[in-house]
Amino acid sequence: MSYQTAYSDRPDVSLAIGEIKTSLSNIVDPGLIIYFVSPVYPADKVSRLMAETFPSAQTVGCTTAGEMVSDRMLTNSIVAMACGKDSLLNIKVEALENISEDRQAVVKAFKNIEDYLHIPASCILPSRYVGMVLIDGKSKCEEYINDQIGNLTNVIFVGGSAATSPNGKVYIFVNGKTYTDAAVLVLLEPANGFAFLKTQSLSLTDKKLTPTKVDEPNRIVYEFDNKPAAEAYAQALNVPANELPKYYTTNPLALVFDSRNFFVRNPHNTLENGAMNFFCSVKEGMELTILQAKDIVTNTRKDLEQAWFNNRDLNAIIEFNCMSRMMELCEKKQEQEYAALFKSIPTIAFGTFGESYIGHMNQTSTMLFLK
Repeated sequence: MSYQTAYSDRPDVSLAIGEIKTSLSNIVDPGLIIYFVSPVYPADKVSRLMAETFPSAQTVGCTTAGEMVSDRMLTNSIVAMACGKDSLLNIKVEALENISEDRQAVVKAFKNIEDYLHIPASCILPSRYVGMVLIDGKSKCEEYINDQIGNLTNVIFVGGSAATSPNGKVYIFVNGKTYTDAAVLVLLEPANGFAFLKTQSLSLTDKKLTPTKVDEPNRIVYEFDNKPAAEAYAQALNVPANELPKYYTTNPLALVFDSRNFFVRNPHNTLENGAMNFFCSVKEGMELTILQAKDIVTNTRKDLEQAWFNNRDLNAIIEFNCMSRMMELCEKKQEQEYAALFKSIPTIAFGTFGESYIGHMNQTSTMLFLK
């Protein structure tokens, strides 16, 4: 199957996209171009030029908090993957606009998908079709979008929350148009199958906390076990409350189903009243387990080796890697060691504000494997 990756870190966007076109020239007639873009580039121009440069392809992408292509972890770059038309039997792309206000956006998108396929969304075969989802990572809409996808179809959608610089805007790119407060759904029918990987370099501890007072839409926990959230969290870790931020990534929380299946809820900051802000919503009464960080490179290598053993005919990987993981890799100077894990297979990735895979989570890498 034909998949090819490319990147450019040329500051001039026209030259950068020209370089990407040259690097992807082996795929003469791509059906889909997926690309991830540093926010240093002008968003409108990127989207327009990508669509003009690849006129026969659907072009889909977003802004990032860091990029990766095969064996290179990058910043201030554009990374792209071309998927040949022989690789994908079917492609349907749906842009969702005004997602903070329009809670029917997912329903409308699936109505268009149903019209395209001429079958109900509930009848789309999850053995043949897979979805990719990119969501504005500042919208706080990931939960409801993932929930509605799960309510409408059995097809698995994997993806990430589009990111940006700390004070920048998040952009979604679809076929030459640029969107904010938006998401995009990409339904694919790969010619030779697909697989998934969700990996977290974290292990379970025996320490648990239960949220007893929350503001779920705004992702704020006021109390754990009827105590101020930060106080209870610090007590569980046996650390001073004023040092708690040091432990946000080494000891996040998770909703646990079993030892291999858990969904991370990573703290963002502590508020003045002792409440805590999270990157994901937390439900009242939902028992959460405190986690312990492990080495990202070692753990990801182990999970990738197992995935490759089970799927020996992989041809490409699209990775959605949490910004906090990428920051940790940079802090430990492991970024190139991590990128080298993907050297043998065409891969593109970006640093996300959250990850999607049957739900929304943080401090995780979700991957779509294309065969």
